[in-house]
Amino acid sequence: MEFSGENFDVIVVGAGIMGSSAAYQLAKRGQKTLLLEQFDFLHHRGSSHGESRTIRATYPEDYYHPMVLESSLLWEQAQSEIGYKVYFKAHQFDMGPSENKSLRSVIASCRKNSVPHQVLDCRQVLQKYSGRIEIPENWVGVTTELGGVIKPTKAVSMFQTLAIKNGAVLRDNTEVKTVLKVKDDVRGGVTVVTSSGEEFWGKKCVVTAGAWVGKLVKKISGLELPIQAVETSVCYWRIKEGDEADYAVGGDFPSFASYGDPHVYGTPSLEYPGLIKIALHRGYLCDPDRRPWGPGPLLDSLKELIQGRFAGRVDSSGPAATQLCMYSMTPDKDFVIDFLGGELGEDVVVAGGFSGHGFKMAPVVGRILADLVLSGEAQGVELRHFRIARFKENPKGNVKDYEEQVSFSVPPQ
Repeated sequence: MEFSGENFDVIVVGAGIMGSSAAYQLAKRGQKTLLLEQFDFLHHRGSSHGESRTIRATYPEDYYHPMVLESSLLWEQAQSEIGYKVYFKAHQFDMGPSENKSLRSVIASCRKNSVPHQVLDCRQVLQKYSGRIEIPENWVGVTTELGGVIKPTKAVSMFQTLAIKNGAVLRDNTEVKTVLKVKDDVRGGVTVVTSSGEEFWGKKCVVTAGAWVGKLVKKISGLELPIQAVETSVCYWRIKEGDEADYAVGGDFPSFASYGDPHVYGTPSLEYPGLIKIALHRGYLCDPDRRPWGPGPLLDSLKELIQGRFAGRVDSSGPAATQLCMYSMTPDKDFVIDFLGGELGEDVVVAGGFSGHGFKMAPVVGRILADLVLSGEAQGVELRHFRIARFKENPKGNVKDYEEQVSFSVPPQ
């Protein structure tokens, strides 16, 4: 079937979780939508594959809280439309030194946004989780209800399927070379040109190219977005025999994060029976087209944390399995969601730099992107923190008065 030269209302470039969610939202609103992906659909080269992502409402930044709340509802809505689950609920548990500024900001944000929560000392944590989680005397724990596990590859497939059901056209193995402004006052819009020479016309375009967003935006407009690709390792650890059910999803064991150095996150056992996901929030800078595919970070600090936090019931000698994934990092770890500007003005919207914490918000990001291309503004959400222009005002982006949660470095030679 030949699509070259076909016209669309909106062309979405990049079929990871953000692009697939946006295509679903647009098609559902009756827009003739084309979703383009440079590799195979559901590939493992980017940021939207694998077995699990966490969802939580506990952020040091106030502006993410309403986005997570809306997203949790939109996850459930999409599930009801497709007929299967991608979001498995659990409580969320955050822990760290009592003086940690990020954790203190999380607690302040919970109070400000009226998020039901409990702040627990080490004895209360031991009691609440029946000895499965232990924290030192000078640490605190924070429990909240909104948490859980999202199945990423399954979620991307869900949004793509729903987009198709609503009339979207999907094309994989179609690399976009550039996006050009149509210099015709009557017709307007943009032409999306692929590396094979195909051209598609659209009234609007959305660029959600993940770790490749910086490269593509530079080709399109010459703009240098400060978004760096980082390769990260996701580790699964063996729960000791007889304790497997105590750490599994569906019980009362939470998704969790540990603040400080190292910053660690994890999920209850779900995807691999008997294994629990516990990973470092860090990685190595890379070119997404020339990745090292390993070796992964040193795990000594993670092994020590696992031994100390999980009562010796998780084998800390080494991970039973490891998977690689990509982060797209901005200097302030906040998203980029904005019109590209310049010659392309408001005809092209860019979304990227989700910095290892955006997956949970894919449904609301898709909704925001659909709003922006159709009406020029997003309803009910404040986007000033996600503007491209913030990096002109300050190369580090949004100013924050607490510790870095994600770290990255140059890989060892």
